Amino acid sequence: MLGGAVAVLISGQISLPDALGAINIEIMLFLSGMFIVGEAMVESGYLSMLSHRFFSYARTPNQLIFFILFGMGFFSAVLMNDTLAIIGTPLVLSLATKFRISPKLMLLSLALAITTGSVMSPIGNPQNLLIAVDSGMETPFVTFGLYLLIPTLISLSVAFILLRLSFPADFSDRIFEQDVIQIDENKTVLPVKCSLAIILILAVTNIIASFFGGKILVPLPLIAVCAAVPVMLFSKDRARLLKNIDWSTLVFFTAMFVLMESVWQTGFFQAIVDRNMVTSVPMILVTSVVISQFISNVPFVALFQPMILQAGGTSTLLMALAAGSTIAGNLTILGAASNVIIIQKAEKQGETLTFFEFAKIGIPLTMLQLTFYWVWLLILPF
Repeated sequence: MLGGAVAVLISGQISLPDALGAINIEIMLFLSGMFIVGEAMVESGYLSMLSHRFFSYARTPNQLIFFILFGMGFFSAVLMNDTLAIIGTPLVLSLATKFRISPKLMLLSLALAITTGSVMSPIGNPQNLLIAVDSGMETPFVTFGLYLLIPTLISLSVAFILLRLSFPADFSDRIFEQDVIQIDENKTVLPVKCSLAIILILAVTNIIASFFGGKILVPLPLIAVCAAVPVMLFSKDRARLLKNIDWSTLVFFTAMFVLMESVWQTGFFQAIVDRNMVTSVPMILVTSVVISQFISNVPFVALFQPMILQAGGTSTLLMALAAGSTIAGNLTILGAASNVIIIQKAEKQGETLTFFEFAKIGIPLTMLQLTFYWVWLLILPF
């Protein structure tokens, strides 16, 4: 992405002022803040402790997979799917070894959980954040919840059924032995708890305000910046924390804004998109899933959303874009960056998923999920 941005700048396809103006500062602030909080949770061991404590309630393989799908799905809606891919991969592989369950089943469960779960939140993944911020959505948490919560929960349930059918030998009623996971008291946990409290309080404030007819009180970027403040002020090793955050994704987004603006100015993408593709819910869902396999979901949303808005895009159409571009990650490994992160981290521990192993479950699941979101968006009374 960076190479493409540099190429269009050097070739004069976009001017430097236009390139700088194309960079969405709100998105960059939000990502930076959330990456700082996420890295602090990983470094302190607090996220691992929360995850292990949550999974301690699972007493059988059935319950464990169910908890991974819905637990990691919920966490991804709050902390972004890429964050969960980073922390979740070693966690599920350790659980696979401990409870003698197929590592492939655990990796698939994690990938499907964090992709599907992230659909229902404006901060669940980068493309949802783009939609929430760039569309000027007044109540993003409420809008995403009303339009996408129910079909997402149904989609997670169907993922559980498909996994059970695909790995029958790993599902049984045997009882697990549990142990207690302790957190390293030498690592700073208090700032992380403060950050999570800030995110929760400000998000709930926005939701309450929206129910009383008000607009969003605290912008999403400000929530992330406020949440990062305790970590940066009180963490003992903030320099290492800053060094370890996901800089490559920040570079990716900066370059993507420049390159996509250059593509937009050429009019090439607009010329190949039919009006029905931006005004029809099923067309948006299918187009999002297909094209995201080739240019990834975030660049696709960056190009496609302005066309939906120009066509008078409603909340229903924007939610179709969010759902389609996100569940594209369930079709193949290449559909989402979080899938690639999981595979790369798993291979470092001697485990992997092949393209066909993923697609064997991902293709039928994505087809079913497309149907669920389409029907739900079709029957909504608003």
